Amino acid sequence: MSDRIEELRAQHRRLEAMLGQEIARPLPSIETITDLKRQKLRIKDQIAQLEHSIAV
Repeated sequence: MSDRIEELRAQHRRLEAMLGQEIARPLPSIETITDLKRQKLRIKDQIAQLEHSIAV
């Protein structure tokens, strides 16, 4: 299960990098930014659920 958490954390880091690139563009897409933030939040929630299930 810790492998899955690491995999999700890597995805979260990739999304963070993509978000930074989008924000740095001259005309960033609000839709893309919103979508990336939504994906990051979904992954963060999955990580929290997995960590909670390990702790229990």
